[in-house]
Amino acid sequence: MKKKERADHISTLLGIGTTIEGTLEFKDTIRLDGAVNGKIFSEKGTVIIGERAVVEAQIRVGTAIVKGTVNGHIQASDRIEVYPPAKITGDIQAPFNGNCSMARLEPLPVEKKKTDAKRDEKKSG
Repeated sequence: MKKKERADHISTLLGIGTTIEGTLEFKDTIRLDGAVNGKIFSEKGTVIIGERAVVEAQIRVGTAIVKGTVNGHIQASDRIEVYPPAKITGDIQAPFNGNCSMARLEPLPVEKKKTDAKRDEKKSG
């Protein structure tokens, strides 16, 4: 069985306050905490988009781990992981078999337990 590659070995870091415009091409793992405008490409590499990152780019990588803001399409040949407080505006494409519907959901109403309903009934009657 092939050992899963870990994203904890970061070969490149784009720090907070740094801005890159153009095409960013890399191997291995890159972490983005700054701003990127353009294209991000790696045939099999991993891009980690940190919580404070703002990325306006077309992304095509092996694995995308998103915690920040992405405006653009994300295409991953392996997988895409999305963690709070991530915000993605655009299409995402990864190996997936099923349905996914994303939207801001209202909380579901909480149903009263039968014992609570009976207790409330006795109090009012």
